[in-house]
Amino acid sequence: MTSSSSLPGEKKLSMTSGWTIVIGIILISLTMRSPITSVGPLLSSIREALGLTNTVAGLITALPLLAFCALSPFAPGLSRRFGLEKVLLYSLFVLMAGFAVRLMPATVPLIGGTVLIGLAIAVFNVLLPSLVKRDFPLQVGIMTGVYTVSMNLCGALASGTSVPLSRSLGWNGALGIWGVLVPISALFWFLQIRSGRGASGLMPGAVKRRSLWRSPLAWTVALFMGMQSLVFYVTISWFPDLLVSRGLSDSSAGWMISLLQLSQLPVTFLVPILAGRMKNQRLLVAIMAVLMLASLGGLYLDLGGNTLIPLWIIFLGIGGGTSFALAMIFLTLRTKDAQDAASLSGMSQAVGYLLAASGPTLFGWLHDVTGGWSIPLLLLLVVTGLMFLCGWGASRNRTV
Repeated sequence: MTSSSSLPGEKKLSMTSGWTIVIGIILISLTMRSPITSVGPLLSSIREALGLTNTVAGLITALPLLAFCALSPFAPGLSRRFGLEKVLLYSLFVLMAGFAVRLMPATVPLIGGTVLIGLAIAVFNVLLPSLVKRDFPLQVGIMTGVYTVSMNLCGALASGTSVPLSRSLGWNGALGIWGVLVPISALFWFLQIRSGRGASGLMPGAVKRRSLWRSPLAWTVALFMGMQSLVFYVTISWFPDLLVSRGLSDSSAGWMISLLQLSQLPVTFLVPILAGRMKNQRLLVAIMAVLMLASLGGLYLDLGGNTLIPLWIIFLGIGGGTSFALAMIFLTLRTKDAQDAASLSGMSQAVGYLLAASGPTLFGWLHDVTGGWSIPLLLLLVVTGLMFLCGWGASRNRTV
């Protein structure tokens, strides 16, 4: 890991200030997945209540990804101009607005609120890795693990409790209840700015550098990011319906999605730490591919019927958690400093989420056309194979 003394413009934090930023990172991380993972288990209820087709229902999950794609390239520039902390705070305000709009039980507010939520989370996706690179250059692995675990923990709870909450709050209330975390995070970052943080940009005095859009390594990282995101968002969007079609109840299917995300927690913490200590990450990429292919293959062939579904879900969770953790750590391991980390993050998430956005809609369309789940699952198997190839290239020990 690179020493902070060799990175001009990056900050040295006192112990108190360092722990304060850790808390701030965790608070933001808790808001990043629950607005999206809470939708999947409720998709059938939303579709019936609003009279939506499967393709349009899949588009609801794709909208945040399209927002990620649209805003991600601009987030580093916003940070340099207004200050990283201020941009995070403004994005929290946008996230609050998205939650508020989505409380209205109608199609247009659902779509509008989802877009606002996606725009806010896009900024968090891009700037948290650069914040880690800037403030914790010697602890990149462990800090990446901290915020990925926080994201997945809250996301898992949202998936598992959405259906039970909807019975008393309605589907819109079950989506909106996770918004209570956002004002707490906004207040924290407001106090940070009042105390003097965020007055400068991401990298004071940073110079303009060669565009990463011409870097083969950057493209490899971006495609890996996109394919792991595609698998994840298809899973949380459509696997509840898939599992219900195989005989599980709505509530049990929701808890299976929680099991998937809970099984990610250990690896999303450990993999970044291990990856940061390895010369290259190819062993982790291979383990990821084996687990995901075994899981999706088991579901495709319906091996063991419903008895083995929890096993396939756990395998998919561990493999998917490994791929997500690798995607996050590549943004810092494949860059030299915070400015490059922000630029690679912006590019990767723009390209990656454009690719990922096609997943839920395409998966839903294939299900509509074929009337079954075999062809959609075959799509995920192909994507996993391509993700292995990109991960193999992205894990080489070099920087953009």
